[in-house]
Amino acid sequence: MSERRACRALGQHRSTQRKVPQGRADEQRLTDDIIELSDQYGRYGYRMVTGLLNNAGWHVNH
Repeated sequence: MSERRACRALGQHRSTQRKVPQGRADEQRLTDDIIELSDQYGRYGYRMVTGLLNNAGWHVNH
């Protein structure tokens, strides 16, 4: 089956099949910091955790 036909059947753009998604190099460290903050401050929501991450030097959005 051709790429064009397969993408049309799945409802995807063909460019999504050609580009490999790339994450940040330090994504695992960021995930670990988020988990650590949520363990430490269990009642904080995502806005407060985002603020704590920004104060710690991470440049992330919500």
